[in-house]
Amino acid sequence: MDFKQIQELIKMINKSNIGELTVEQKDFRITIKQKEENITQVVAAPANIYPIPPQIATTQPVQAAATEKAKPAEAPAANLITIKSPMIGTFYRRSSPDKPAFAEVGDDIIPGKIVCIIEAMKLFNEIESEVKGKVVKVLVEDASPVEYDQPLFLVEPN
Repeated sequence: MDFKQIQELIKMINKSNIGELTVEQKDFRITIKQKEENITQVVAAPANIYPIPPQIATTQPVQAAATEKAKPAEAPAANLITIKSPMIGTFYRRSSPDKPAFAEVGDDIIPGKIVCIIEAMKLFNEIESEVKGKVVKVLVEDASPVEYDQPLFLVEPN
């Protein structure tokens, strides 16, 4: 099983209600456990094939590859409010590629205004603002995976 297949397996587990999955092939075994925000991967292989210890246990965010490439999050200023993701899914800034973004930097938003869409299990969920203010920063790239409680926008209240 190669790295790409393992990533696809993690994505499928993330989108399902499966709590744990174990796959065994010859001298290879992988167990993926889904938790609230993390999954645990346990990989075992004979020592003569890989120069690493036979058991490696790591706890990583579900979309580890995406978060490793993301820029480190800056600490928000004390007066800014963070709009966070209410679910795990794929973040979209617009309803379709040819439509304008729901919220751009500098836009004024009010409670109830749609700021983005998060797709989860083929359902598109409109995320509404709960605060009144001005969008200062968009923290997530369009069409990228997001975790539960991940910061999406920084808003200056007014």
